[in-house]
Amino acid sequence: MAFKRLLASLGAGGASVETVLTEENVVPGGVVQGEVRIQGGSVNQEIQGLTVGLQAKVEVESGDEEYKQNIEFTKVRLGGAFELQAGAVHAVPFGLEIPWETPVTMIDGQALRGMHIGVTTELEIARAVDSGDLDPIHVHPLPAQKAILDAFIHLGFRFKNADMERGHIRNTRQRLPFYQEIEFYPPSQYHGLNQVELSFVADEHAMDVVLEMDKKGGLFSEGSDTFRSFQVGLHDFHGTDWAAYLNQWLSEVGSRRNWF
Repeated sequence: MAFKRLLASLGAGGASVETVLTEENVVPGGVVQGEVRIQGGSVNQEIQGLTVGLQAKVEVESGDEEYKQNIEFTKVRLGGAFELQAGAVHAVPFGLEIPWETPVTMIDGQALRGMHIGVTTELEIARAVDSGDLDPIHVHPLPAQKAILDAFIHLGFRFKNADMERGHIRNTRQRLPFYQEIEFYPPSQYHGLNQVELSFVADEHAMDVVLEMDKKGGLFSEGSDTFRSFQVGLHDFHGTDWAAYLNQWLSEVGSRRNWF
């Protein structure tokens, strides 16, 4: 029996963990629900802790280097310690709140390339940790976010790419250690543009919308008039024609710089 316990502590014949999500489609500020199923191994084991969280794969720039890093940006402990009987199945339901700043991974039912967000599970067993696979979730935009995205599509912009970058956008309500950038190719009438970058930073009341125009041939600094940040209420955004608003800004900047 002692040998079996040693093997179990090393992961051979020990408990295993699996997470099943009730619904993979969520929105910022919502809740992802699921169940963690712990399968007992060949011997009884002392379970010291069980946690679930949300993890994102984020780009990190360090000097001249750029690499990907997994960042867990929320974590919840489920219950306390208990003894798992050999061969037994222990099911633990959970509800995990989605932070309001969580990047969107879907637009109009289409997955955004470059987005990797999911639920992580960790089972603590006798000074060891058994981590389950990342269970992806699909984060759909809030209605206010969708209104801005729809405005870009209405103007003829095409989705280019999306990424998550470690860092902070100044003068926003950002709390997470990373932010999302959604990049669009411009339509032909904005022929002087290379792309437009869009970021949302939301809380339960409103969101900061951050836009930056990238002229062909180089990026502009935040201090120039090619950068714009404005606030949109999550519940009072309907009264603005966002396509007209965006077109006016783009046209004003473009005409001043003789782009268009």
